[in-house]
Amino acid sequence: MALIILSLASCATKKDVHYFQDSATYESEPLVYEDATIQPNDILNIKVSALQMEVAAPYNFQLPNTGQNNNQNQVFDGYVVNKDFEINFPILGTITVEGLTTEQLEKELTSMLIDGNHIKDPTVRVRLMNAKFTVLGSVGSPGTINFTDQNLTIIQALGLAGDLTLNGVREDVLLIREVDGMRRVTHLDLTSMDITSSPYYFIKPNDIIYIKQNGPEVKRAGYIPSLTALLGFATFAIGIIALLSAN
Repeated sequence: MALIILSLASCATKKDVHYFQDSATYESEPLVYEDATIQPNDILNIKVSALQMEVAAPYNFQLPNTGQNNNQNQVFDGYVVNKDFEINFPILGTITVEGLTTEQLEKELTSMLIDGNHIKDPTVRVRLMNAKFTVLGSVGSPGTINFTDQNLTIIQALGLAGDLTLNGVREDVLLIREVDGMRRVTHLDLTSMDITSSPYYFIKPNDIIYIKQNGPEVKRAGYIPSLTALLGFATFAIGIIALLSAN
């Protein structure tokens, strides 16, 4: 009887595991895309080009031929944002990037090159090289994941981490985000369509997502590690009772 009660108590219901449970009543609404602003320790890949490439060459990184492969070179082919939100750009010098997205920085650099009579008609491309997020807890493949998408949703992020296990709590997903030196913690409900209008629906670099285990799983981990251990305990208890009854 005890085994039956325990197994029933630990079973997950549809309400526990289904996403977007209110989707039948959800009305469509436009998505608001919000690009992440540049943060300290970001590594920016910045390429300047022009009709005459030799004119743009001094404004680009000139990597020495070290014999390293392309992946190793990419680590050094970037501008590291310091704690004061600054990068040191060739010829233009120190540039403040605080509060800027990569697209805004492209426009800022383009204006600087034109207004300073450096390049007549430049094209500037800025990409974040070290964008990553971390997923911990009850997911298929916890860990830190690199990404290149400009707008990656939390649903896609969890998909990259192997999705939540059946023991993962979907109504209270913890997301930790650092923005402009401030750490923000929020709780998200994956069972509601309201998450699609949340400012945390789209992942930003360095986000941490934590999936808690449900109540029965936590209790089982704390008191009865496994069904095998439970059966062993039950067998031991029955043996003691039988021994006492015989006496």
